[in-house]
Amino acid sequence: MWADEAALDAAARRVDSWEASFADRARRTRSLTSRIQALTGTAHSPDRMVEATVDSSGQLVALRLDERTRQHSATHTAEQIVATARAACADLLRQVTEATRETLGDDPAGAAIVESYQRRVHPEPGGTGAAR
Repeated sequence: MWADEAALDAAARRVDSWEASFADRARRTRSLTSRIQALTGTAHSPDRMVEATVDSSGQLVALRLDERTRQHSATHTAEQIVATARAACADLLRQVTEATRETLGDDPAGAAIVESYQRRVHPEPGGTGAAR
């Protein structure tokens, strides 16, 4: 099948290179997964009366309300909570994007990961993510 040993050696080197590339990509992806799972996003309302923290999946895990919120209507406080939770999701998305670029570089898989997070944890009002 192979005309000469040089062609066989070249083919073997290509296969070895592909294997090493796949192993490296798998290692970097595992590293990124661990890194992302440890991330949280946090934000404060402009008046600093509300602080929200979301976990790596965009779920609200901590909410701190300053005592001054008692001086405002429930509607105002609720709006501040929702807006601050969205801002925490935006912070999480920023961190996921940064970690992905640092770990995977310009790899198309990295872009897909960030896009997936953006769909799930959409920081804009009216979005379809976890902060709604």
